[in-house]
Amino acid sequence: MKIKIVAVLLFLAGLTACSSQPAGEKKLKIGFAMDTLKEERWQRDHDAFKAACERMNVDCVITIADNKADKQANDVENLLTQKVDALVIAPHDATQAASMVEKAKAQGVPVISYDRLINSEKIDAYISHQVPVIGRKIAEYALQKAPKGNYVMVYGASTDNNAVIMKKEQLSVLQAAIDKKDIKIVADNFITDWRPDEALKMAENALTQNNDDVQAFVVSNDGMAGGVISALDKKGLAGKVIVTGQDAQLDALQRIAEGKQTMTVYKAIAPLANAALETAIKLAKKEKIDTKPFMNDTLKKEIQAILLEVTTVDKANLMETVIKDGWAKFEDVYKNVPEADRPKKAN
Repeated sequence: MKIKIVAVLLFLAGLTACSSQPAGEKKLKIGFAMDTLKEERWQRDHDAFKAACERMNVDCVITIADNKADKQANDVENLLTQKVDALVIAPHDATQAASMVEKAKAQGVPVISYDRLINSEKIDAYISHQVPVIGRKIAEYALQKAPKGNYVMVYGASTDNNAVIMKKEQLSVLQAAIDKKDIKIVADNFITDWRPDEALKMAENALTQNNDDVQAFVVSNDGMAGGVISALDKKGLAGKVIVTGQDAQLDALQRIAEGKQTMTVYKAIAPLANAALETAIKLAKKEKIDTKPFMNDTLKKEIQAILLEVTTVDKANLMETVIKDGWAKFEDVYKNVPEADRPKKAN
């Protein structure tokens, strides 16, 4: 795992040497229209992108839409008014954001769809982690740990293409077991804005309606997993039911260490932010970018993408993944675990 991330970082560092601003050249201005900072992972994106801009001597203007599509539309207009040389968008609403792409392209500004896929064939690049792989890893893990029983599917926001892609991939993994009647999906729903409180309510309802007979909550991110685990805690079921997640948030890693959350998907953020900025700089300079085709199932059209690798993390490999890579500190991850029950730290 560490080797892969180091390789990506070295690759990006090589690009940085080529793409940072030579002396005397006009300083580029890159706009980053973010949707939210409410979750830890988006704070990491913000900080990693800002640090990359400083390192590469690029002016960057970062806006936060607070989970509001209209505010993000205004943010993008303001960025275009500021004459940004390239625009990076982490969209709140995948379809509504297409109009932002139109406005940018009309002004000759290249656009990168960051982490979440915008439903526009006019984007210059989609830069994310391997979202289909994330969906499959989550479902495969749940199926391995709970090959039979009742499942509750907790999807992200319906306005977010990532949630839609993950739903499709999760169901493709589970379909054979559903057909054999080994598992039964007793509840499923998209959760507005990936909100933990909404996930908690859904979990409470699903448990009540099924007399607590649920073997797995297939949850698409760590924030919502926290809500689900709150519902399970109230019933004395936390740690007895499979709960998946994504993002490797610190609170999720703590829950995994405690045995309350079963797994998460670890996505290194610095390589993602670096790749987005490197690509934005190249596009602003009208240089060639290295991408691969990716099918946007909503548009039924291929767009160009850069997709980074991901890793499954559970209690068994916390030490070899997120802690070894420096993503999280040993003391923080095992904060709620009695010292006698913690793994031994390597010398």
